[in-house]
Amino acid sequence: MAAATCIDIIVAIILPPLGVFLKFGCKHEFWLCLLLTLLGYIPGIIYAVYAITKN
Repeated sequence: MAAATCIDIIVAIILPPLGVFLKFGCKHEFWLCLLLTLLGYIPGIIYAVYAITKN
């Protein structure tokens, strides 16, 4: 479980919407992350890591 989370976080840092998409699919989390990434790369990364690590 921890290894999957580490890989998800690395993907989220490289390409935030992809990391969120792999975790949640095409739900509102993905679209919010995509919007934040388009507005600024850093906010997209912050949200992606937050969305992946929250339970």
